[in-house]
Amino acid sequence: QVQLVESGGGLVQPGGSLRLSCAASGSILTIYAMGWYRQAPGKQRELVARIRSGGSTNYADSVKGRFTISRDNAKNTVYLQMNSLKPEDTAVYYCNADLLGKGVSGSFLRRDYWGQGTQVTVSS
Repeated sequence: QVQLVESGGGLVQPGGSLRLSCAASGSILTIYAMGWYRQAPGKQRELVARIRSGGSTNYADSVKGRFTISRDNAKNTVYLQMNSLKPEDTAVYYCNADLLGKGVSGSFLRRDYWGQGTQVTVSS
């Protein structure tokens, strides 16, 4: 089965940096896009950044100029470099992948997959 495994969250002071990683594993034929979403307490999950197979990216306005998404296609891994972090960036960050992979039935299916989430806390 396909799995997304995240790493890199933690506690950082305002103005600091963190780098998140997410690796997709399992029987994967094609990854169309990977991205990061976040959900703060009492708020809806929102898109942070997304990168498509061709390399095009899009970012939430609130993180433009501070966050950078990148991807290693050979490793099926996506990264989120977060600089100049602010307290309002505090949230659980979830990795997402739009991919064609083998499901539990044994058939290949294109669908969204999600990681388990990693906490990012920005506080002094």
